[in-house]
Amino acid sequence: MFSKRYKLSSWADSGIPKVAAGVYAIWHGEQLIYCGMSGRQIEKNSHKPKFGLITRIQSHASGRLSGDQFCVYVANRLVIPSLKPSDLPRFASGDLKLDSLTKEYIHQHLEFQYTVVDTSERAYKLEDKARSGETFGQLPLLNPL
Repeated sequence: MFSKRYKLSSWADSGIPKVAAGVYAIWHGEQLIYCGMSGRQIEKNSHKPKFGLITRIQSHASGRLSGDQFCVYVANRLVIPSLKPSDLPRFASGDLKLDSLTKEYIHQHLEFQYTVVDTSERAYKLEDKARSGETFGQLPLLNPL
């Protein structure tokens, strides 16, 4: 049902349709990190040149915290705890940016897989199954139900 895994750094080579609703899982090795859906109201947006799953995965791969809850979770739970005290002054000077560290972490460590569905209702239901542990046999670290 789900695609093979792709590195988030290679999201553009994953074959995601330009317009699609679907569910995705993000992994760090064998640990499920996050599950989500995209394509809300796909039925009303199928005319757009790019909508749904592809834009969501692209946003997650960017590492930008602004407007992307997944990136915020990664920064707060995975990146910040790994910082050293000597890193803090580099934030103040602007030499170090949390967006950059988050993108680097995502690109070095995380993979994703996805499945396309035909309606946003199906995507919501499948996302709930994935987040509750039913689909992959484990709860996602960052957004369990």
